Amino acid sequence: MSAVYPTVLLCVHGFFSSLRPSEPFLTAYLMGPDKNLTKTQVVNEIYPIWTYSYLALLLPVFLATDYLCYKPVLVLQACSLVLTYAMLWKAHGMLAMQLLEFFFGLATASEVAYYSYIYSVVEPELYQRVTGYCRSVTLFGSAAGSLLGQLLLSLAKVELVHLVIITLASATVAFVAPWFLPMPKRSLFFHMSPGVVEEPAAGSSPSPDKVEDSESRAPMISRSSEAGGSSSGFVQVLWMLFHDFLQCYRCRPLLAWSVWWALATCGYFQIINYAQALWEIFHSSQHHEIYNGYVETLSTLLGALAALLVGCLPVDWTHWGELLLWVLSLLMAACVFIMTMLKNIWVSYSSYIIFRTIYMLLITVATYQIAASLSMQRYALVFGVNTFGALLLWTLITVVVVDSAGLGLDVVTQFFIYGGYFTVISVVFLLAGLYRVFSSRRTMQEVNGESSPPPNSAVTQ
Repeated sequence: MSAVYPTVLLCVHGFFSSLRPSEPFLTAYLMGPDKNLTKTQVVNEIYPIWTYSYLALLLPVFLATDYLCYKPVLVLQACSLVLTYAMLWKAHGMLAMQLLEFFFGLATASEVAYYSYIYSVVEPELYQRVTGYCRSVTLFGSAAGSLLGQLLLSLAKVELVHLVIITLASATVAFVAPWFLPMPKRSLFFHMSPGVVEEPAAGSSPSPDKVEDSESRAPMISRSSEAGGSSSGFVQVLWMLFHDFLQCYRCRPLLAWSVWWALATCGYFQIINYAQALWEIFHSSQHHEIYNGYVETLSTLLGALAALLVGCLPVDWTHWGELLLWVLSLLMAACVFIMTMLKNIWVSYSSYIIFRTIYMLLITVATYQIAASLSMQRYALVFGVNTFGALLLWTLITVVVVDSAGLGLDVVTQFFIYGGYFTVISVVFLLAGLYRVFSSRRTMQEVNGESSPPPNSAVTQ
C-alpha cells in the first residue's frame, strides 16, 4: 500500500498534465484572430524560445531535482504549466508569447522529476511496473486530450480559445496532485542511503554484446551520502557523475544506441514542433476544417502499441541493431520527404503518423538496450546525457535553420533539410552496421584459422 498512494497521485498528475486539447491546434490558435500573429513570428521567433529555454534549464533542473528530492520540482513543473496556459489564454503580443515559451521550456525540463520521483519511494522490484504505469498514463492523457480537442472542434464547433481554457483547467488539476505526494528521504545522487552498491536494473540480463564489452563497464562501487549537504559533497557528486559518464560510454553497443537516441530525438522534436505550421500551408485552418487532433491521437496510440509489441518481435537487436536502425531511419527520412513534397494534407497526415510510430518503436528499443545492464544511478545519468546531447544539436539546428537571427528558412525548406538529416542518420548506421558485420566475420575467420591444425602436420608415435 505504501507504493499505491504515491503511484496513484503521480499518475493523476501525469494524466492531467498531458491532457491538452489545445495542443494539436496551437499554431492555428496563434495565427488566428485570438492572437493574430504571422507565420514568420510563430515559426521563426516564438517557437525557438522553447528550444533555447529547454536546453538552458535542463542541467540545472536535473541537479536541482535530485538535490531537492523531486517533489519541489514537480510542484514547479505544475506551476509552470498553469502559468503557460494562463498566458496563452489572456496574454497578447509576440513578447508575451516568447515568455510563455520560456515557462513551457521550464515545465518540459522539469519532467525529469516526474520520471525520477517514483524510484525514491518504491522498492526496486516495483520499478518496472510503476514506470509502465507512469509512462502509459501520460500517453493515454496525450491521446485523450488530442481526441477531446478534435471532437469539440468538429462536433461541438467550439472556438479554439475554449480548448485553451479546458487545457488550463486540466493543468490546474495536475497542479493539485504533487502537493499531497510524500516527501522522499533519499535520491539517486545527493541523498543516497549509506553504502549503496550499484547493481544492474531489476529484471535485466546482460546481452551477448554487453558480455563482450564487460571490461568497458565500471566496477561495482560503494557510495555514501554522508557529505551530501556540503559543498564538498556537491563536488563529489559531480566527479562521480563524470566518472560514471566515462565508464558508461566506453561500452560500444550503449554508445551506438545513445548516438541514435540523441540524433533521432533532435530530428523528432523538430518535426513535431513545426508539423502544424507545415499543415497550415497545405490546409489552412482559416478556410478549412482541420483534423490535427485525430492525427495526434492516432499517432500516439499506434506509437504506444508499437512500443508494447517490441518485446514480441523476433529480432536480435544486439546483433542487427545498426542495420535495422539504418533501414528504419531511412524510412523515417522518406516519411518526412513525402509529407513535404506531395503537398497533400492527407498524405502529410499519414506520413506523420508512420514517422511517429517508427520513432516510438525505436526509442523503446533504445531505452531497453541502454538500460538493460545499467544501475538505476547510471540509468538516470545516461538518459540525461542523451537528452542533453539531443537538445544541444536541436538548438544548433534551430539557431541556423529556423531562428530569424540565422537563416530563418520557410517551413517547407526546413522539412526538406530535416528529411536530409534523417537520411544522413541512416547512412551513418549503414556504415556502422557494415563495419560490425565485416569485423565479426574477420574475427570468426581468425578464430577458426587459429583452431585448425597446420596442413602438413602429422601425428607421430
